[in-house]
Amino acid sequence: MRDVYANLLRDTRNLRREQAKARDGWYASLPLERKEDVLFELEMLLKAFGCFGNPRNHPGPPSKTPAVAHDFSEELRILRDGMHQAIAKVRELLGERDRAYVFSRYLESVLPEDALRTRLVKDQLAQDTPQESLFVLRNTFGAFLEMADGMTRLPRIPHRLYFALLGTVTREIGRNTYFDPLVTLEFRPELDRIRNPQVLEILHGAPDASHRVAALAFLSLFRALRYARLVDEYAAEPETTRRAYLILSVFRSDMRALTRYLGQKAGEHMANALERQLLSVPASELTLQRDHLAEEAGELLRFRRTLESVANMLNVEIRKTFERELPPLREDLTGANLGPQLVMGTASLRATLHHAIRILGHELAPELEEPNLASPDLSRRDGSLRLRRDVWMFTQVLRAFLAKAKAAPNRPSDEWAGYASFQFVREFLEHFRAIGYQLLRLSDYKRLERFMAALAGLRDVDLLDPPRLQAAVQECESFYNHLETLFREISKRAEIADAPFDKKAAVEHLKLYLGAA
Repeated sequence: MRDVYANLLRDTRNLRREQAKARDGWYASLPLERKEDVLFELEMLLKAFGCFGNPRNHPGPPSKTPAVAHDFSEELRILRDGMHQAIAKVRELLGERDRAYVFSRYLESVLPEDALRTRLVKDQLAQDTPQESLFVLRNTFGAFLEMADGMTRLPRIPHRLYFALLGTVTREIGRNTYFDPLVTLEFRPELDRIRNPQVLEILHGAPDASHRVAALAFLSLFRALRYARLVDEYAAEPETTRRAYLILSVFRSDMRALTRYLGQKAGEHMANALERQLLSVPASELTLQRDHLAEEAGELLRFRRTLESVANMLNVEIRKTFERELPPLREDLTGANLGPQLVMGTASLRATLHHAIRILGHELAPELEEPNLASPDLSRRDGSLRLRRDVWMFTQVLRAFLAKAKAAPNRPSDEWAGYASFQFVREFLEHFRAIGYQLLRLSDYKRLERFMAALAGLRDVDLLDPPRLQAAVQECESFYNHLETLFREISKRAEIADAPFDKKAAVEHLKLYLGAA
């Protein structure tokens, strides 16, 4: 039985082989309870210092105030609090060796000779072992914390001063040999093991060409669930609540990287894997394996469409939660009032991540049981609410497409008119990729193949082709009727009988989807 993601865990680490071996040995011998949680929190705080400086990673709508006119006092207080916590985690990992830090600080103050002081500084910068790298973090973050404490006494923190400190902190983390988590979509074997048995079974059965992409997607989603859990832990205590914004910035950054990968890069990686597989087949066996290879290519095509749909769903859902549900960083809320709002926001994020995991699992192994990620009652209710909303949204998209198709000229008068007439078809195909494909896959639509063939016919032309458009219109009308029936059936489900359809919220959500498509 193959390890479904061991290669990915090894290859994404920004460590040489001997360094990875040294870190693994250090971690295995670490005599600390809950060492995985301590190390995870430290590395995510370190990563947060790189992500927190990007305003795109903060909750709330985009700020209209120029950065040069903004006072960064609140951001600095959050940054300083994160430094305090990072130092506390480093001290836990160092254990008894933390006493060496106190002794070295004492030596700095009493050594009279510059040569001895220089040698001491060089010794403090050595990173031949993980313990020495932790000691470097202990030294540098102690100094950063002193600077941050001094800056908080200023009446105003200008843009250049704040980002000078943040940039220095980030560069120091990037220089650390054994504890540099700033690489995008990087995983650690001691932190990122998937423990859900259903997901492991799904990954074991994934085709070779899609295996790496599926493993990366699942690893990223499960790590994001862990971010949400850490946010809840910080939000539970008023004195640590605002620290949660650091982890939220990491969540937003990682999910943006994941959606970009799934939507733009995953298809290319699977195509390259299939090409290598095809080239490995001897010419004498091509005829015998033709049907098998064609079937696998079809599965990869469907999986690529699912990945694109999931990427768009994550992008829109996370954007909605960050801009409309999570309180903005600059909002004047006390810890007691802020914590519950953060917990509610992370609950929405968690439900979105669960939904994405189930979609990927269903696509890779529809015959297997769905991954058990939350209580069954909550899963059914959330799934029904989402499905009803998405069915309604794509029904509106279909209605608009059918109206424009019926009003389109049978024969464009010239080539330019043909391009203009075809624009609404291009828009519909993009909206279908963003919203409709998953509905087609999840609703057991009997005319799925005919529907996809009709849309493929539209994709294959650059100008309005009346016969192909008419074939697509007929399939869209059939799918429209199917969705209207499905909407009524979903609304009758027991788990959402007490939840009337919120049309206004669905309209706002549709606007986000159409803007992202």
